Amino acid sequence: MDEKVKEQILAIRDSGLTNMFDINMVQRLAYEKDFYELVLYLEDHRKDYVNFILTGEA
Repeated sequence: MDEKVKEQILAIRDSGLTNMFDINMVQRLAYEKDFYELVLYLEDHRKDYVNFILTGEA
């Protein structure tokens, strides 16, 4: 996971608009905020994303 994707995940989390395990909603919010890197990342790396949410390790 690159730094830009990590920053985008944290921005969505800090917004408080969704549960971070609701990946479809996270992806929708990312799209609305023009976080296209995160939208694409979630398509191919869901397991890594969940690991980051649970542990904070990228």
